[in-house]
Amino acid sequence: RELTRCAPLVFAGEVRELHDHLSKACMGQGFLLMGGDCAESFDDFNVDRVRDSFRIILQMALTMTYGSGKPIIKVGRMAGQFAKPRSSGIETIDGVSLPSYRGDNVNGAAFTEEARTPDPNRMMRAYHQCAQTLNILRAFAVGGYADISRLHAWNLDFVEQTKQGSNYRAFSTKVDESLRFMKAIGVDTSGPKFRTTEFYTAHECLLLPYEQALTRQDSTTGRWYDCSAHMLWVGERTRQLDNAHLEFVRGIGNPLGVKVSDKCAPEDLITMLDLLNPSNAPGRVTIIVRMGAEKLRAHLPSLITEVQRAGRNVLWISDPVHGNTRTAADGITKTRDFGKIREELRAFFDVHDALGTHAGGVHLEMTGDDVTECVGGEVSGITDDDLSKNYKSHCDPRLNGQQALEIAFLIAARMRRSEGLPPLDFDDWAECDPLDSQCTPNNMPLP
Repeated sequence: RELTRCAPLVFAGEVRELHDHLSKACMGQGFLLMGGDCAESFDDFNVDRVRDSFRIILQMALTMTYGSGKPIIKVGRMAGQFAKPRSSGIETIDGVSLPSYRGDNVNGAAFTEEARTPDPNRMMRAYHQCAQTLNILRAFAVGGYADISRLHAWNLDFVEQTKQGSNYRAFSTKVDESLRFMKAIGVDTSGPKFRTTEFYTAHECLLLPYEQALTRQDSTTGRWYDCSAHMLWVGERTRQLDNAHLEFVRGIGNPLGVKVSDKCAPEDLITMLDLLNPSNAPGRVTIIVRMGAEKLRAHLPSLITEVQRAGRNVLWISDPVHGNTRTAADGITKTRDFGKIREELRAFFDVHDALGTHAGGVHLEMTGDDVTECVGGEVSGITDDDLSKNYKSHCDPRLNGQQALEIAFLIAARMRRSEGLPPLDFDDWAECDPLDSQCTPNNMPLP
């Protein structure tokens, strides 16, 4: 009851703007970048963390925009990612069994009976933190921080010391030259298109009482919108056709995401699309693919082919992180290998290139913090032995800022190749990259 009296966190007009962008991406005229925390936390909330995650997404988006020539739609896993699905409802440690941690808007991460007891008042705390986060994001997006002329000011420390840093500096110089040229021919680069950016939020639609309480009817159209976020997605564990989650989201006007693994049958996907998008509107449904590289090559083609045969409009994006979780050498810590993430991205682009369809985006669990939670990457060089140095996640491991920007460079180069564009004239970008299906990092042809 208290939540239903609270102001909406986002507004119907903003949601419709995102839908318009996604509809263009669905037609091959854009690319969706979704990134942010595995699970937001009450204790870790501060302005600097929000700023750093916003900044790395800006850097990634501009890198991919410049490399591909396509608009990049920026969506943060922020301001609402507080509920987490778990494989088991019970966690047992040293013979003691307690309810699993389900996210800060349900219970606490500490392994105590008090912390693990669900508390509905946590939903109110989540709401107020979301409101603060959105205020911060809106201020950064329109208050001058996102000014493209500040490209160099967004630099992270590692940018000054690495190959990716060399690429980023070269790219920044090219953008500066372009801005000077536009000014010289009379283009006003002080306007909102250059000084502001559009930034949207999304989270998993998991805790239905929270989502229902924040659903509002739009006064201008009469449609219902879940005003907790611009976009909601349904996870692999809750996308079953008889589950309440699909029943809820089919009635709201927000753009929807659905995560699918190799367990999703083509006929079930079509039935789901008919349920969620009976009018077949472009941009309404985004399919978030999480399979692992080998399973993706085996299972994704049949899903795409069936969707094409049925004439359904969907945006396909890759979630290369979730399907590549493993236990580290200590037998306890969860981690993810950068190399596996890269391989799944490569497989995703390969499949779409082979079928002539649009690889429309990427979904990453990532943070602007300098965490040590995922191993590998040319820049970070993190190993299993390094995980304990700065492992902060309460749930799943995240890419740090270095690893996330490295992914952006790889995607930008691969998108150029997929579009048939020549390599950029940066020495490092012009080399054969690990997302190119025709090359390996040492430029040797693949079998």
